[in-house]
Amino acid sequence: MADRSASRGTVSRDQWAAQIAALGDTRATSRSRKAPITVGRIVDTAFQLVEAEGFEALTMRRVAAALQTGPSSLYAHVRNKAELDDLLIGELCAKVTLPTPDPARWQEQVLDVCRQLRDQYLRYPGISRAALAGTPNSLDTLRIGEGLLTILLTGGVSPQSAAWASDAAFLYVSAHSFEASLRQRPEEDGDGADRAELIERFKMLPESRFPTTVAYARELTHGDEHDRFDFTLGVLLRGLVPATS
Repeated sequence: MADRSASRGTVSRDQWAAQIAALGDTRATSRSRKAPITVGRIVDTAFQLVEAEGFEALTMRRVAAALQTGPSSLYAHVRNKAELDDLLIGELCAKVTLPTPDPARWQEQVLDVCRQLRDQYLRYPGISRAALAGTPNSLDTLRIGEGLLTILLTGGVSPQSAAWASDAAFLYVSAHSFEASLRQRPEEDGDGADRAELIERFKMLPESRFPTTVAYARELTHGDEHDRFDFTLGVLLRGLVPATS
């Protein structure tokens, strides 16, 4: 082995030490190298936080900490929390499939779009609160409004009624989803009540003052959230009279 080493040229101790040090620097550089901050990474991280801890826990500082950076790094890509909220709602709206408007099925189509949006919201507890905060700027969010309005107009609803109905439907989906997310929270104070408990509470009311509530306690508490969702939107849609009738 000594002869083979000599024929190749012996590396000095200092050179060998330098090579080892270089390897260490490479490993350190590899460990310290971070993926660049992008809007996509910010949005993905925000979704992860909301899914794990709820929308109330979402702040720019929390997103920055999860990305192992400072808040100022985020502001180079997302101006503020309001813009982040708008991006999140836009991402969810982008996953909704809009149908080709069919005048024979317009009510069913509106309900289907609203159900899709509701299901997206319910994946991330409380996130629909962001949709209630202000006017959307995301084109993906505006696409839902465009789709609902087009379906309603295709069904023969007058322009003004269609405009108000599409806005009311979007508002109801957001509010319903937000309330549903509150119901999904684990009860911290033990004050939650299931349907049986609610019926008993209603029946405990003095019948002389609440005769109708006591008599219809079961009807008042009947149906799950999806049943009530479909019912409410059905009432809205059936109240729309096609302009041609």
